[in-house]
Amino acid sequence: MSSPGILAPHPAPSPATPRYQQIKAMILRRVASGEWGGAERLPSENELVKLTGVSRVTVNRALRELADAGLLVRVQGVGTFVADAKPQSPLLELRDIAEEMASRGSRHSARVLDQGRCRADAALAAAFGLPEDAELFRCRLVHSENGVPVQFEDRYANPVIAPRFLEQDFTRITPYRYLTACAPPERLEHVVEAVRPNAFIAQALDIPPDEPCLLVHRRTWSWQVVATRAFLTHPGSRYRLGGALD
Repeated sequence: MSSPGILAPHPAPSPATPRYQQIKAMILRRVASGEWGGAERLPSENELVKLTGVSRVTVNRALRELADAGLLVRVQGVGTFVADAKPQSPLLELRDIAEEMASRGSRHSARVLDQGRCRADAALAAAFGLPEDAELFRCRLVHSENGVPVQFEDRYANPVIAPRFLEQDFTRITPYRYLTACAPPERLEHVVEAVRPNAFIAQALDIPPDEPCLLVHRRTWSWQVVATRAFLTHPGSRYRLGGALD
């Protein structure tokens, strides 16, 4: 059973989430809520052990990994502090695809193809700044506008940033909406290229295998950590991307 210290005042994490990741998520939530502010000293390791009911080894690993990610600063003999936040300017506007459709008077629907845990290969590990074979959450789904598939979403999420990602019903809430609610993006990387879909994506989008598509590579950061990596494929005949700078 999860200890009351980890749960209060936040919802219970998934029992399958490793204890050290639960502690990391708890610390990030308290930092995000303002309970533990910038440059403020965190409770000591012994205090965190009492608060959470886990071992000191587990607490130490959580603090060490958050410090390695630049979120905490550890000063020997003094304590552990919340790192000063570095302001970021938005690169591009992010919008929920369901909200985009609603703004056009269209109806959004989503079909989840699969959702679960996976291990980071070399490319994903580099993208997230994590060790190779680190655990990630993954979800693949198809977004439709008025019943017509317009986007294949293949998304990876950092369990530390979004510990309850796999518990979400993404037919009712989009991954974008869930992720921005629990980890507002501070920075965005956005690349678009023209591609031919593989057989799996072509079938999911109900398009011919030679249909030209637009593939958006998107990576976002929250609390100076890579939160999510997404690959968004749009049929060229059904969707277009655009923007404007004032």
